[in-house]
Amino acid sequence: MTTEALPDAEAALAALVERMRGAVAHDAALVGIYSGGAWLAERLATLLPGAHPLGFIDVSYYRDDYEISGLKPNAKRTSLPFDVAGASIVLVDDVLFTGRSVRAAINELFDFGRPERIELAVLVDRGGRELPIEATYTGTRLAVARDLSVVLSRDDAGTLSLAVEPTRRRERAEPRARRT
Repeated sequence: MTTEALPDAEAALAALVERMRGAVAHDAALVGIYSGGAWLAERLATLLPGAHPLGFIDVSYYRDDYEISGLKPNAKRTSLPFDVAGASIVLVDDVLFTGRSVRAAINELFDFGRPERIELAVLVDRGGRELPIEATYTGTRLAVARDLSVVLSRDDAGTLSLAVEPTRRRERAEPRARRT
């Protein structure tokens, strides 16, 4: 896939905003998954009507491949400066692929309380799900080979862009022996 075939990230964000406008509760909290989802949540909070509490979540310790890939060197602190219990939450991520990051984020959210509802907004849905997770709101859909990653970047002016890079190969974990 060439850069010319990639959608414009700013146009995808505008499409995402249009799909969310009028559909998202005016007081729904926006929780961005670091780092691309955090950038998007910040932008969405200013572009959507209503007063949206803003939070950020780092799923590093909740990923099911933690034993394989270890902790990312740039792990951030989760910040949810509102009561999660009973809240309407829109979880925001940059690229939806296998669904594993979203699953990890949902698990972490429940450690803070039981939300009334969780919706999912993503800039790019690239398919290839390994878990039954689907976005409520999507900016754009994109078909990409499994050995490639779609990466969201942000420049110093805050402008978003998409790129495709080779995926870092991760070794599969050996199945654990069952205890009898």
